[in-house]
Amino acid sequence: MNAEWAGIHRTLAIELFNLTWNLMDRENRTSEDDDRMIHAAHASRYHWGAIGTALEFERGEWQISRVYATLGRAEPALYHARRCLTLCLENAIGDFDLAFAYEALARAHAVAGNHTESRAFIAEAREAGAYITGEGDRDYFFEQLNAVAALLA
Repeated sequence: MNAEWAGIHRTLAIELFNLTWNLMDRENRTSEDDDRMIHAAHASRYHWGAIGTALEFERGEWQISRVYATLGRAEPALYHARRCLTLCLENAIGDFDLAFAYEALARAHAVAGNHTESRAFIAEAREAGAYITGEGDRDYFFEQLNAVAALLA
């Protein structure tokens, strides 16, 4: 692939990733926004797939899982969370990313109503989260994980 195409893929991957976050954070999303959010997350992952590394692939899978969990769609949330964790484990990706892979599985299982499985992945996530080196990253992670735990209350 030439440098021009690689740059286009990179720009689109980043812009679509950010668009997905903006849509996820929107308080009064419409059904059209939900559709755009799904498509943007998948498109971002597609573009990273053309030029990225395992790190970008797993982060894309994590974001797709989060989108589906946000929308209450357990099956695709579980599928992409599993892909995220597999990429972490197969590529020795740890720290923040591994902790969030477990968080994604905990969240997806919570959405599916699988509370026992969710609690098990919350425990895995807590253990992995203890090894996050950046204090701000660690605090953010535990804030997100606590939100998952609140879904089970």
